[in-house]
Amino acid sequence: MAEKQVSGTADGKPIRCRAAVARAAGEPLVIEEVMVAPPKAHEVRIKIICTSLCYSDITFWKMKDPPGSFPRIFGHEAIGMVESVGDFVDEVTEGDVVIPQFLAQCRECAVCTSNKSNLCAKFPFEMSLWMHRDGTSRFTDLKGQTLHHFLFISAFSEYTVVDITHITKLDAEIPPNRACLLSCGVSTGVGAAWRAANVDEGSTVAIFGLGVIGLAVAEGARLRGAKQIIGVDTNTEKYEIGKKFGITDFVNPTNCLDKSLAEGWGKTIVLGVEKPGTQLSLNSLVILHSGKTLMGSLFGGFKPKTDIPILAKSYMDKELQLDDFVTHEMKFDDINRAFNLLMEGKCLRCVIWMDK
Repeated sequence: MAEKQVSGTADGKPIRCRAAVARAAGEPLVIEEVMVAPPKAHEVRIKIICTSLCYSDITFWKMKDPPGSFPRIFGHEAIGMVESVGDFVDEVTEGDVVIPQFLAQCRECAVCTSNKSNLCAKFPFEMSLWMHRDGTSRFTDLKGQTLHHFLFISAFSEYTVVDITHITKLDAEIPPNRACLLSCGVSTGVGAAWRAANVDEGSTVAIFGLGVIGLAVAEGARLRGAKQIIGVDTNTEKYEIGKKFGITDFVNPTNCLDKSLAEGWGKTIVLGVEKPGTQLSLNSLVILHSGKTLMGSLFGGFKPKTDIPILAKSYMDKELQLDDFVTHEMKFDDINRAFNLLMEGKCLRCVIWMDK
Protein backbone atom coordinates (compact mmCIF):
# COMPACT_ATOMS: atom_id res chain seq x y z
CA MET A 1 0.00 0.00 0.00
CA ALA A 2 1.39 3.39 -0.97
CA GLU A 3 2.28 5.75 1.85
CA LYS A 4 0.22 8.87 2.34
CA GLN A 5 2.35 11.93 1.72
CA VAL A 6 2.62 14.04 4.85
CA SER A 7 4.99 16.99 4.64
CA GLY A 8 7.51 17.43 7.41
CA THR A 9 8.12 20.53 9.51
CA ALA A 10 11.91 20.52 9.50
CA ASP A 11 13.49 23.62 7.96
CA GLY A 12 16.40 21.66 6.55
CA LYS A 13 18.91 23.17 8.95
CA PRO A 14 21.12 21.28 11.40
CA ILE A 15 21.09 22.15 15.09
CA ARG A 16 24.28 22.83 17.00
CA CYS A 17 24.06 21.55 20.57
CA ARG A 18 25.95 19.78 23.33
CA ALA A 19 26.36 16.02 23.59
CA ALA A 20 28.31 13.58 25.74
CA VAL A 21 30.52 11.80 23.20
CA ALA A 22 32.31 8.51 23.85
CA ARG A 23 35.49 8.79 21.81
CA ALA A 24 36.84 5.34 22.70
CA ALA A 25 35.78 2.28 24.65
CA GLY A 26 35.87 2.78 28.40
CA GLU A 27 37.12 6.36 28.25
CA PRO A 28 35.25 9.19 30.05
CA LEU A 29 32.55 10.87 28.00
CA VAL A 30 33.45 14.25 26.54
CA ILE A 31 30.87 17.05 26.62
CA GLU A 32 31.29 18.79 23.29
CA GLU A 33 29.30 20.61 20.64
CA VAL A 34 27.91 18.52 17.81
CA MET A 35 25.72 19.03 14.76
CA VAL A 36 22.35 17.27 14.61
CA ALA A 37 20.95 17.00 11.08
CA PRO A 38 17.27 17.65 10.34
CA PRO A 39 14.99 14.61 10.28
CA LYS A 40 14.58 12.74 7.02
CA ALA A 41 11.42 10.87 5.99
CA HIS A 42 9.87 8.87 8.86
CA GLU A 43 12.09 10.62 11.40
CA VAL A 44 11.58 12.98 14.32
CA ARG A 45 14.05 15.44 15.83
CA ILE A 46 13.64 15.60 19.59
CA LYS A 47 14.81 18.00 22.27
CA ILE A 48 15.76 15.74 25.18
CA ILE A 49 14.33 16.86 28.53
CA CYS A 50 15.99 14.27 30.72
CA THR A 51 17.58 10.87 30.38
CA SER A 52 18.35 8.05 32.80
CA LEU A 53 21.36 5.76 32.77
CA CYS A 54 20.88 2.06 32.08
CA TYR A 55 23.58 -0.57 32.51
CA SER A 56 23.32 -1.38 28.80
CA ASP A 57 24.94 2.00 28.17
CA ILE A 58 27.92 0.92 30.27
CA THR A 59 28.09 -2.56 28.74
CA PHE A 60 28.42 -1.22 25.20
CA TRP A 61 30.59 1.73 26.29
CA LYS A 62 33.18 -0.84 27.44
CA MET A 63 32.87 -2.92 24.26
CA LYS A 64 35.82 -2.59 21.87
CA ASP A 65 34.52 -4.94 19.17
CA PRO A 66 31.27 -4.70 17.15
CA PRO A 67 28.54 -3.88 17.92
CA GLY A 68 30.79 -1.60 19.95
CA SER A 69 31.61 1.37 17.70
CA PHE A 70 33.22 4.75 18.32
CA PRO A 71 32.93 7.70 18.44
CA ARG A 72 29.39 7.25 19.69
CA ILE A 73 26.63 9.03 21.58
CA PHE A 74 25.07 6.69 24.13
CA GLY A 75 21.82 6.94 26.08
CA HIS A 76 18.50 5.24 25.40
CA GLU A 77 16.19 5.91 28.38
CA ALA A 78 14.74 9.36 27.88
CA ILE A 79 11.83 11.70 27.43
CA GLY A 80 11.77 14.68 25.12
CA MET A 81 9.75 17.15 23.12
CA VAL A 82 9.29 17.04 19.36
CA GLU A 83 11.23 19.86 17.68
CA SER A 84 10.45 18.93 14.06
CA VAL A 85 9.36 15.98 11.94
CA GLY A 86 10.28 14.61 8.54
CA ASP A 87 7.98 13.61 5.70
CA PHE A 88 5.45 10.80 6.25
CA VAL A 89 5.24 11.46 10.00
CA ASP A 90 1.70 12.04 11.22
CA GLU A 91 1.71 10.40 14.68
CA VAL A 92 3.37 13.35 16.40
CA THR A 93 3.85 17.05 15.79
CA GLU A 94 5.96 19.89 17.15
CA GLY A 95 5.65 20.30 20.91
CA ASP A 96 4.44 16.76 21.63
CA VAL A 97 6.00 14.98 24.60
CA VAL A 98 7.46 11.65 23.52
CA ILE A 99 9.43 8.69 24.79
CA PRO A 100 11.95 7.09 22.43
CA GLN A 101 12.45 3.34 22.81
CA PHE A 102 14.92 0.86 21.33
CA LEU A 103 12.23 -1.57 20.15
CA ALA A 104 10.26 -0.68 17.03
CA GLN A 105 6.51 -0.91 16.59
CA CYS A 106 5.50 -0.17 13.00
CA ARG A 107 1.78 -0.94 13.55
CA GLU A 108 1.64 -2.38 10.03
CA CYS A 109 3.36 -5.78 9.88
CA ALA A 110 1.73 -9.12 10.72
CA VAL A 111 3.39 -9.15 14.14
CA CYS A 112 2.55 -5.59 15.16
CA THR A 113 -1.09 -6.09 14.19
CA SER A 114 -1.40 -9.32 16.20
CA ASN A 115 -1.11 -10.26 19.87
CA LYS A 116 1.39 -13.04 19.26
CA SER A 117 4.61 -11.08 19.77
CA ASN A 118 6.06 -7.63 20.32
CA LEU A 119 8.98 -8.18 17.93
CA CYS A 120 8.23 -6.08 14.86
CA ALA A 121 8.84 -8.04 11.66
CA LYS A 122 9.35 -4.97 9.48
CA PHE A 123 12.04 -3.46 11.69
CA PRO A 124 13.41 -6.37 13.77
CA PHE A 125 15.80 -5.72 16.62
CA GLU A 126 19.26 -7.04 15.77
CA MET A 127 22.77 -6.60 17.10
CA SER A 128 23.98 -3.88 14.75
CA LEU A 129 25.28 -0.31 14.69
CA TRP A 130 21.66 0.85 15.22
CA MET A 131 21.78 3.64 12.66
CA HIS A 132 18.85 5.01 10.65
CA ARG A 133 16.95 3.25 7.85
CA ASP A 134 19.41 4.51 5.26
CA GLY A 135 22.37 3.28 7.33
CA THR A 136 23.65 6.77 8.10
CA SER A 137 24.00 8.93 11.20
CA ARG A 138 22.37 12.27 11.97
CA PHE A 139 25.32 13.30 14.17
CA THR A 140 28.65 14.86 13.26
CA ASP A 141 31.19 16.66 15.37
CA LEU A 142 32.38 20.17 14.51
CA LYS A 143 35.14 18.70 12.33
CA GLY A 144 32.61 16.75 10.28
CA GLN A 145 33.38 13.33 11.75
CA THR A 146 30.44 10.93 11.93
CA LEU A 147 29.22 10.07 15.43
CA HIS A 148 27.45 6.73 15.76
CA HIS A 149 23.97 6.31 17.19
CA PHE A 150 23.16 3.90 20.02
CA LEU A 151 20.06 1.69 20.14
CA PHE A 152 18.42 4.02 17.59
CA ILE A 153 18.17 6.79 20.21
CA SER A 154 21.39 8.46 21.51
CA ALA A 155 19.83 10.40 24.36
CA PHE A 156 23.08 11.82 25.76
CA SER A 157 22.61 14.78 23.46
CA GLU A 158 20.47 17.88 23.84
CA TYR A 159 18.87 17.00 20.49
CA THR A 160 18.61 13.69 18.68
CA VAL A 161 16.84 12.21 15.65
CA VAL A 162 14.76 9.04 16.06
CA ASP A 163 12.68 6.97 13.63
CA ILE A 164 8.94 7.30 14.21
CA THR A 165 8.65 3.53 14.77
CA HIS A 166 10.78 4.03 17.89
CA ILE A 167 8.69 6.86 19.38
CA THR A 168 5.70 6.82 21.73
CA LYS A 169 3.59 9.89 22.37
CA LEU A 170 2.82 10.57 26.04
CA ASP A 171 0.51 12.67 28.17
CA ALA A 172 2.52 15.73 29.18
CA GLU A 173 1.30 15.51 32.80
CA ILE A 174 3.62 12.68 33.87
CA PRO A 175 6.83 14.02 35.48
CA PRO A 176 9.75 13.71 33.03
CA ASN A 177 12.08 12.25 35.67
CA ARG A 178 9.67 9.33 36.07
CA ALA A 179 8.51 8.95 32.48
CA CYS A 180 12.05 8.41 31.16
CA LEU A 181 12.24 5.17 33.17
CA LEU A 182 9.60 3.66 30.90
CA SER A 183 11.97 3.76 27.90
CA CYS A 184 13.69 0.51 28.86
CA GLY A 185 14.38 -1.00 32.29
CA VAL A 186 11.11 -0.60 34.17
CA SER A 187 8.99 -1.53 31.15
CA THR A 188 11.14 -4.61 30.55
CA GLY A 189 10.70 -5.82 34.12
CA VAL A 190 7.01 -5.08 34.52
CA GLY A 191 6.32 -6.51 31.08
CA ALA A 192 8.16 -9.72 31.96
CA ALA A 193 5.72 -10.21 34.84
CA TRP A 194 2.59 -9.12 32.98
CA ARG A 195 3.15 -10.34 29.43
CA ALA A 196 5.93 -12.93 29.30
CA ALA A 197 5.33 -14.80 32.57
CA ASN A 198 1.68 -13.77 32.82
CA VAL A 199 1.87 -13.79 36.62
CA ASP A 200 -1.55 -14.24 38.16
CA GLU A 201 -2.96 -13.78 41.65
CA GLY A 202 -1.48 -16.13 44.23
CA SER A 203 1.60 -16.99 42.13
CA THR A 204 5.08 -17.59 43.47
CA VAL A 205 7.78 -15.65 41.62
CA ALA A 206 11.57 -15.93 41.96
CA ILE A 207 13.73 -13.13 40.54
CA PHE A 208 17.45 -13.68 39.94
CA GLY A 209 19.29 -10.37 40.17
CA LEU A 210 17.77 -7.35 41.89
CA GLY A 211 18.91 -4.53 39.68
CA VAL A 212 16.36 -2.16 38.19
CA ILE A 213 14.91 -4.78 35.84
CA GLY A 214 14.66 -7.39 38.60
CA LEU A 215 13.00 -4.91 40.95
CA ALA A 216 10.62 -3.94 38.17
CA VAL A 217 9.71 -7.61 37.75
CA ALA A 218 8.88 -7.61 41.47
CA GLU A 219 6.76 -4.50 41.05
CA GLY A 220 4.90 -6.09 38.17
CA ALA A 221 4.35 -9.29 40.14
CA ARG A 222 3.13 -7.28 43.13
CA LEU A 223 0.59 -5.47 40.98
CA ARG A 224 -0.60 -8.83 39.63
CA GLY A 225 -1.23 -10.13 43.17
CA ALA A 226 1.64 -12.62 43.48
CA LYS A 227 1.59 -14.28 46.91
CA GLN A 228 5.33 -14.87 47.26
CA ILE A 229 8.02 -12.84 45.50
CA ILE A 230 11.50 -14.22 46.15
CA GLY A 231 14.52 -12.05 45.43
CA VAL A 232 17.80 -13.83 44.65
CA ASP A 233 20.98 -11.78 44.83
CA THR A 234 24.49 -12.01 46.28
CA ASN A 235 24.11 -8.49 47.73
CA THR A 236 22.09 -8.86 50.93
CA GLU A 237 21.41 -5.10 51.00
CA LYS A 238 19.09 -5.63 48.04
CA TYR A 239 16.52 -7.25 50.34
CA GLU A 240 15.62 -4.00 52.07
CA ILE A 241 15.47 -2.22 48.72
CA GLY A 242 13.39 -5.02 47.25
CA LYS A 243 10.76 -4.81 49.98
CA LYS A 244 9.70 -1.45 48.52
CA PHE A 245 8.76 -3.26 45.31
CA GLY A 246 7.03 -6.27 46.82
CA ILE A 247 9.87 -8.69 47.60
CA THR A 248 8.61 -10.99 50.37
CA ASP A 249 11.61 -13.33 50.73
CA PHE A 250 15.31 -13.16 49.99
CA VAL A 251 17.88 -15.81 49.05
CA ASN A 252 21.64 -15.38 48.82
CA PRO A 253 22.66 -18.07 46.29
CA THR A 254 26.14 -18.41 47.79
CA ASN A 255 24.56 -19.86 50.94
CA CYS A 256 22.27 -22.46 49.39
CA LEU A 257 24.23 -24.31 46.72
CA ASP A 258 22.83 -27.65 47.93
CA LYS A 259 19.19 -26.60 47.50
CA SER A 260 16.92 -27.57 44.61
CA LEU A 261 15.67 -24.75 42.43
CA ALA A 262 12.43 -26.50 41.50
CA GLU A 263 11.16 -30.05 41.41
CA GLY A 264 8.96 -29.48 38.41
CA TRP A 265 6.80 -27.25 36.25
CA GLY A 266 7.27 -23.44 36.26
CA LYS A 267 8.33 -20.88 33.67
CA THR A 268 11.72 -19.17 33.36
CA ILE A 269 11.92 -15.82 31.57
CA VAL A 270 15.36 -14.81 30.27
CA LEU A 271 15.81 -11.02 30.24
CA GLY A 272 19.59 -10.67 30.07
CA VAL A 273 22.53 -12.27 28.29
CA GLU A 274 25.42 -14.35 29.55
CA LYS A 275 28.96 -13.03 29.66
CA PRO A 276 30.94 -13.16 26.38
CA GLY A 277 32.51 -16.56 25.87
CA THR A 278 29.91 -18.43 27.91
CA GLN A 279 26.72 -20.18 26.89
CA LEU A 280 23.46 -21.10 28.53
CA SER A 281 23.29 -24.91 28.53
CA LEU A 282 20.30 -27.11 29.32
CA ASN A 283 19.56 -30.80 29.50
CA SER A 284 16.49 -31.27 27.32
CA LEU A 285 15.34 -34.20 29.47
CA VAL A 286 14.89 -31.81 32.37
CA ILE A 287 12.45 -29.74 30.32
CA LEU A 288 10.69 -32.78 28.90
CA HIS A 289 10.18 -34.57 32.21
CA SER A 290 9.30 -31.54 34.33
CA GLY A 291 7.09 -29.51 32.03
CA LYS A 292 9.22 -26.42 32.60
CA THR A 293 9.21 -23.54 30.14
CA LEU A 294 12.20 -21.42 29.10
CA MET A 295 11.31 -18.20 27.31
CA GLY A 296 13.26 -15.22 26.06
CA SER A 297 11.74 -11.76 26.36
CA LEU A 298 12.73 -8.44 24.81
CA PHE A 299 11.21 -5.31 26.37
CA GLY A 300 9.22 -7.66 28.60
CA GLY A 301 6.91 -8.61 25.75
CA PHE A 302 5.43 -5.11 25.71
CA LYS A 303 4.51 -3.33 22.48
CA PRO A 304 5.99 0.13 23.18
CA LYS A 305 3.38 2.40 21.56
CA THR A 306 0.56 0.32 23.03
CA ASP A 307 1.84 -0.41 26.52
CA ILE A 308 4.03 2.53 27.59
CA PRO A 309 0.99 4.86 27.84
CA ILE A 310 -0.72 2.20 29.99
CA LEU A 311 2.25 2.19 32.38
CA ALA A 312 2.31 5.99 32.47
CA LYS A 313 -1.38 6.06 33.39
CA SER A 314 -0.81 3.40 36.04
CA TYR A 315 1.81 5.64 37.64
CA MET A 316 -0.43 8.70 37.49
CA ASP A 317 -3.21 6.61 39.07
CA LYS A 318 -0.80 5.83 41.96
CA GLU A 319 -0.63 2.13 41.12
CA LEU A 320 2.76 1.59 39.47
CA GLN A 321 5.62 2.55 41.79
CA LEU A 322 8.36 4.52 40.01
CA ASP A 323 9.64 6.99 42.60
CA ASP A 324 11.97 4.61 44.47
CA PHE A 325 13.78 3.63 41.28
CA VAL A 326 15.28 7.13 41.09
CA THR A 327 18.09 7.36 43.62
CA HIS A 328 20.04 10.26 42.09
CA GLU A 329 19.39 13.27 39.87
CA MET A 330 22.06 15.55 38.44
CA LYS A 331 22.89 17.96 35.66
CA PHE A 332 24.25 16.99 32.24
CA ASP A 333 27.77 18.16 33.05
CA ASP A 334 27.98 15.49 35.78
CA ILE A 335 27.23 12.55 33.50
CA ASN A 336 30.60 10.87 34.13
CA ARG A 337 29.91 10.93 37.86
CA ALA A 338 26.59 9.25 37.13
CA PHE A 339 28.42 6.56 35.12
CA ASN A 340 30.72 5.91 38.07
CA LEU A 341 27.83 5.62 40.52
CA LEU A 342 26.14 3.03 38.33
CA MET A 343 29.34 1.04 37.77
CA GLU A 344 30.02 1.00 41.51
CA GLY A 345 26.51 -0.24 42.23
CA LYS A 346 25.67 2.85 44.26
CA CYS A 347 22.49 3.81 42.42
CA LEU A 348 19.44 2.30 40.78
CA ARG A 349 18.56 4.99 38.27
CA CYS A 350 20.31 8.32 37.97
CA VAL A 351 18.31 10.91 36.03
CA ILE A 352 20.27 13.46 34.01
CA TRP A 353 18.56 16.81 33.37
CA MET A 354 19.73 18.33 30.12
CA ASP A 355 18.93 21.98 30.97
CA LYS A 356 20.17 22.03 34.56
